[in-house]
Amino acid sequence: MITLHQFNQLDAGTADRLIRPCLDVDRWVSGVVDGRPYPSADQLFAAAREAADPFTAAELEQALSHHPRIGEKASGDTTEAGLSRSEQAGLGVDDDVRARLAEGNHAYERRFGRIFLIRAAGRSSEEILDQLEARLQNDPDTEDQVVADQLRQIALVRLAGVVSP
Repeated sequence: MITLHQFNQLDAGTADRLIRPCLDVDRWVSGVVDGRPYPSADQLFAAAREAADPFTAAELEQALSHHPRIGEKASGDTTEAGLSRSEQAGLGVDDDVRARLAEGNHAYERRFGRIFLIRAAGRSSEEILDQLEARLQNDPDTEDQVVADQLRQIALVRLAGVVSP
């Protein structure tokens, strides 16, 4: 973790590499990096919330490619995989919930053609399962907006773990 002051002082390439694991969307990363210097953490997070808004379909696809199915552990040794494992670590999933998540993941993928994404940090497995089942009722346009919001929430949680006030 680095301070906001240190983040503001980094060269653009280093800043890009530092925050890209938060959300691998070029336009988002550029928007946050190019907005420096930030006088406060609040302004950094406000800029991160607004960067690349709205996401394009290609940006959503790119960002989702780095996320495992909910309830499954990310493999590999990338920063994104480590962050995902950490975010899902609190999902003490029993066999019944695990089976329902797997069924829900597959139903979601059949309906929307992509993985189900939700900010797992701070949520119970039952809450996530409830959200998964509820979101299966969304129309595709509504779900695109929900996914974009979840990506932003995940990015902000991750950014808070990278840059401290």
